[in-house]
Amino acid sequence: MSVLTKQASGAAATLAAPGHGKPKRASSRRRNQRSGYLFLLPWFIGMLFTIIPFFASLYLAFTDYNLFTEPNFVGLANFQAMFEDPRLLQSLKVTFIYTFVSVPISLAVALLIALVLNRGLQGLAIYRSVYYLPSLLGGSVAIVMLWRYIFGNDGIVNGFLGWFGIQGPAWVTDPEFALSTLIVLNVWTFGSPMVIFLAGLRQVPAMYYEAASIDGASRWRQFRSITLPLISPIIFFNLIMQLIGSFQTFTQGYVMSGGTGGPADSTLFYNLYLYQKGFTEFEMGYASAMAWLLLMIIALFTAINFIASKFWVFYDN
Repeated sequence: MSVLTKQASGAAATLAAPGHGKPKRASSRRRNQRSGYLFLLPWFIGMLFTIIPFFASLYLAFTDYNLFTEPNFVGLANFQAMFEDPRLLQSLKVTFIYTFVSVPISLAVALLIALVLNRGLQGLAIYRSVYYLPSLLGGSVAIVMLWRYIFGNDGIVNGFLGWFGIQGPAWVTDPEFALSTLIVLNVWTFGSPMVIFLAGLRQVPAMYYEAASIDGASRWRQFRSITLPLISPIIFFNLIMQLIGSFQTFTQGYVMSGGTGGPADSTLFYNLYLYQKGFTEFEMGYASAMAWLLLMIIALFTAINFIASKFWVFYDN
């Protein structure tokens, strides 16, 4: 009995000894760390292809570089030249009009369709897929070419107006209407925010609407006092994403105008003019400065929205 007692005491002392079991735990921790870094390796490799061009463009923004000779440092000359470039100012005007007109309309249409689909329609998955499809195709070259045909002189829109004896304008080639056709195209691609709105609407507790109905609140009052506040974080998210996407518009303007931004620079988006400067006129230093200006514009409007969100976005806490 005394032998067993001594053995038990010895085992307990060994287990209680400082450092016992630590090598195994440390080895296991190192294996977990190695596994984590292994899974993160593709991200680190991808970051190299992002960080290097990022800082390279920052350097080129302060140089005169045409892709064929060594960059020549010119300081802030590229940024100063931008304020004297009438086409750059026109591209900013076109991009701002496109963004501040199409984004609110697109979000309003997306929310309206989401409200309709949220009423429990049969075949909801089919409707959701059909309405989401334009978001996948709207930025493609084929859809923009189709859009150009629809709004052409002999296109579907003018053909429809002709049934009522109305002579439609040259939507694509008229500077007064060319940008409007692209705004309509952007509004048509409301599927992505619509799906997000629909997911948010389905999370609003039904008991709030039941209590409001008992109190005699109209549907408009329920929408204004219950729906909008509860989905305001989703509205904010969609607003930020749509703003960023609209500022980066390129394909629609390039295909619609054949890469010129016409007619009369009415579809000269900022990214399209940046492309012309960098890859048509080979002013890569100037194009890099334009890219950084666009980054600052997007950051500015994003910051403004985050500051303003304190007054209209409501969270559970």
